Amino acid sequence: MTATPVFAHTTVLLNEAVDALVTDPNGIYVDGTFGRGGHSRLLLERLSPTGRLLAIDRDAQAVAAASEGDERIADARFSVHHTSFAHMTATLAAQGVHQVSGLLLDLGVSSPQIDNPERGFSFRFDGPLDMRMDTSRGESAAEFLARADERQISEVIKNYGEERFAVQVAKALVARRESGNPVRTTTALSEVVAGAVKTREPGQNPATRTFQALRIFVNAELEELEQGLKSAVDLLLPGGRLVVISFHSLEDRIVKTFIARESKSEFDRRAPFAAPKPTRFESLGRVKPGETEIRANPRSRSAVMRVAQRSEAQVAL
Repeated sequence: MTATPVFAHTTVLLNEAVDALVTDPNGIYVDGTFGRGGHSRLLLERLSPTGRLLAIDRDAQAVAAASEGDERIADARFSVHHTSFAHMTATLAAQGVHQVSGLLLDLGVSSPQIDNPERGFSFRFDGPLDMRMDTSRGESAAEFLARADERQISEVIKNYGEERFAVQVAKALVARRESGNPVRTTTALSEVVAGAVKTREPGQNPATRTFQALRIFVNAELEELEQGLKSAVDLLLPGGRLVVISFHSLEDRIVKTFIARESKSEFDRRAPFAAPKPTRFESLGRVKPGETEIRANPRSRSAVMRVAQRSEAQVAL
């Protein structure tokens, strides 16, 4: 029998995230992106015997890693749930949890997902062009490219990958499909993009932006992030912390805008003499990996961690 391969993952900003998140060791916390459990394991170390941690991940392989085999987390304070953090309000309610002391989101794709050729996330390995974080549902990247028209493909690559050669890439993909040889593998996609992208950024594979764009689109990552942030408003207790680690500008822009908006008092223009609505969050700043971490884990170089605290003002129940 062939052994199941083990794909290692180095958690980014591990201590910084947990230090920022835990304000009450007796509280209930949510790891909305379990991955391979680096943050969850340290969180459990920081919690008291009465604390509680609920982990969420849309990737069934990540959930299995938490509950099966030698790496499982056998702790009565811990539970793991196969769902997206966009749906965490309902997931937590089903567990009798309606408010929490902290919420952690470590966005993007994990190393085990990138390094497994069967998942189709990386141009470094030849494999099926899937890219779904939850392989039990939804449309794969190959299926999208097989049915979308040139305009749709171009818009996805431009909007989610910020690729200036998006039109050329889309034309090449459609031309290959119409020739009877549609792109179905990561290697095929890389080859098509390499022929369409005329210049490349130093040190970056020309397919980087296209792969990023398709992954974000297939998984509706930005829409899921916006929904998850909205949920944090009502889930977090006064003084509770929101910690979000992002890895590209599109994600970070959404997080930054959300925290800035929720950190401002709102005036009702229809009632100019009424008191402003209280702020719902206070920004506690951002953190980037240090040089030591970047040298040890080059994938951390683009990470940005933003921290906000739920206002002590009235919380909607």
